[in-house]
Amino acid sequence: MKPTVVIMAAGMASRYGSLKQIQRFGPSGETIMDYSIYDAYQAGFGKVVFIIREEFADDFKAIFEPKLKDKIAIEYVFQDLRSFVEGFAIPEARTKPWGTAHAVLCASTVVKEPFIVINADDFYGRDAFEKAYQFLMQEANDQTFGLIGYELVKTLSDNGSVSRGVCKVDATGNLVEIAERTKIYRDGDSIVYEDGDKKIKVPTDSKVSMNFWCFTPFVFNICKTMFDEFLQKNIGQPKAEIFVVDVAAEFIKDPQNALKVVPTASNWFGVTYKEDAPGVESNINSLVANGDYPQSLW
Repeated sequence: MKPTVVIMAAGMASRYGSLKQIQRFGPSGETIMDYSIYDAYQAGFGKVVFIIREEFADDFKAIFEPKLKDKIAIEYVFQDLRSFVEGFAIPEARTKPWGTAHAVLCASTVVKEPFIVINADDFYGRDAFEKAYQFLMQEANDQTFGLIGYELVKTLSDNGSVSRGVCKVDATGNLVEIAERTKIYRDGDSIVYEDGDKKIKVPTDSKVSMNFWCFTPFVFNICKTMFDEFLQKNIGQPKAEIFVVDVAAEFIKDPQNALKVVPTASNWFGVTYKEDAPGVESNINSLVANGDYPQSLW
């Protein structure tokens, strides 16, 4: 059974200011998602699942159906505020989605095989998908999940600070904890994050999470349990969210479980800010010029 690619594309892109998920960057009008799907398809994945808002559906189908329908299976699931909230009244003030763990839970209706979860607006690189495919086919099970780990220095933006999950890894390569660090940026020759009025250095070779997860469908059980508990505690908080990293943290509380941090040599780039867009386009053009990707993917 071929594994599946689940792409989270339902976010509001508040910092970016537009629907960056379908912005075209490649020389033939490719989105960042096109490159992720292409790399996954080349690595051996058999299906792509887009997690989107229902109002995005026509745009996504118009972009992806013509070029993908004969190559890889396609599914769409909608991250709706009402999904999996039976028995709870949604406050009028709640407008944003419930978070990435809820997004993954929404995919449970169509995903029955091992799968990866990625962001729509991150360029992850071919090596990451090849490593993820190998992990899913050879190591993943209901007690062993995975995370593709990037070198921190390869994940920064030149246009502002970023938030990253900095991984603490044991001697066997398993995740011990993820520390969410906000406002990470270059400061001279160092990389720092801000904690109040303090600047704290982070080793440049630290492994960080870019939300590239490797799961079996068992993860949906954890997501559902945690989402129910989240609603009981936070239904009245209009901006509260539950994240995949919270699910990962819960998973590794059980000493019989392991979440392997799979290192990749890939360089990450993405569009956190509008100012990042020219750099993304330039990076993709360079990869095409070097022969890493064809002029037209599909």
